[in-house]
Amino acid sequence: MLEFIIFDLDETLYPRADGLMIEVGRRIQEWLQRRFSLTPEEAVAMRRYHYTHYGTTLSGLIVEHHLAPAEVHDYLRFVHDVRVTEYVSPNPALAAMLDSIPLRKAVYTNATVEYARRVLRALGVADRFERLIGIEEVGLLSKVYREAYERALERLGAPGRACVMVEDTPVNLRSAKSVGMTTVLVGKEPVPEADFVVARVLDVADVVRPLVEK
Repeated sequence: MLEFIIFDLDETLYPRADGLMIEVGRRIQEWLQRRFSLTPEEAVAMRRYHYTHYGTTLSGLIVEHHLAPAEVHDYLRFVHDVRVTEYVSPNPALAAMLDSIPLRKAVYTNATVEYARRVLRALGVADRFERLIGIEEVGLLSKVYREAYERALERLGAPGRACVMVEDTPVNLRSAKSVGMTTVLVGKEPVPEADFVVARVLDVADVVRPLVEK
C-alpha cells in the first residue's frame, strides 16, 4: 500500500524555464573559480565533470578533492544563497494538485533543507509537505547512490514499495527504482528508470490517484 509521495525540488516542482537553477549553477561555478583559482571555462568543465560522474558537483568534490567540513558548509551556504522569490512565485494550481493526492507528502532534494523550505514558501506550498530531506540528511550523498535513498527512507520510516518518487532527472530515478519505489519522471521521453512519464508536474496526480485507489 502506498503511503508517501516524494517530490524532487528543483525543476520538478517548478519549470526549468523559471531560471532558478541557472543562478544556482552560476554560483557553483563562481565558488569553484574562487576555491581552485580557475578560469570561468575551467569552472564550467569541472562542474560538468563532477555532475556527470557523481550526480552532484559537491559529491565529486568530496571524493576527489577531500573537502573539509568547513568547506562543505561554505559551498552549500554560498551556492544556495539565492533570492528564490525572484525566480518562482505562488502556484495555486500546484497547491491544488498536491491537495488532490491522498498520500503523505515529502520533498527529497540534493540541495539543503533550508533552501528547499525557501523555495516551497515562494511556491506557496510549504504547508503541503510534512517532511523535507536534503543532502545533509543523507550524509552528503547524491541521488545517484542507492544508499542515499536508503537513508532518505529511514528518515521517512517507510519502505520503498510504499513510496512514489517524482523527479525530473532520469538517472536519479534509477536508485529510487532499485529500492522499490514507484517512479514518475517529469519530462518528455520514456526511460527505463521511470514507471510513468508526465509532461509537467501538474499531471502527476493523474497517474498517482489510480495507484492509490487500487
